[in-house]
Amino acid sequence: MTDEKIIDLFFERDEDAIKETDKKYGRYFHYIAFSVLGSDTDAEETVNDTYMKAWSVIPPKRPNPFKIFLGKITRRISINKLEKRLAQKRGGGEYDLILDELSDVISDNTASDPESEIALRDTLNLFLTSLKATERIVFVRRYWYMNSVKEISSALRIGESKTKSMLMRTREKLKAALMKEGFEL
Repeated sequence: MTDEKIIDLFFERDEDAIKETDKKYGRYFHYIAFSVLGSDTDAEETVNDTYMKAWSVIPPKRPNPFKIFLGKITRRISINKLEKRLAQKRGGGEYDLILDELSDVISDNTASDPESEIALRDTLNLFLTSLKATERIVFVRRYWYMNSVKEISSALRIGESKTKSMLMRTREKLKAALMKEGFEL
């Protein structure tokens, strides 16, 4: 079923919208949630929460692209769950490490208004397309899916030190690209 037809089901308040969304994208959402949370149970709960959130925002929204829209919802819910878990444990973990890595490149002030956010998004997209495939995969797995260096190295069959070096060089390239575009770092 096409995304448009699934969205139409949401507008009709037909519960098949959830079934069709799960059939088409459930594994993708589970991957996002599991990458952040590291637990099948939490990932399943997050995917269900994603469907509940989708049900509440569609309508009036008619998201395009649908997969990315729901993927962002899944990621945000996953991060919120992780933050609660870390707050309870008072632990650091991978999430804090990833935020520390990016804090040198992108600060809270980088995109302070909606226009800046759009410009930042466009700059990031352009930057990602300029990277070699392996660099892009490593960067996205680390900073979008929140994979550990070990997970990335294992999946791509490259050494951890090479992965760390690649991430460091890519962050430096990103910082230069953002400065070139006039973003405050």
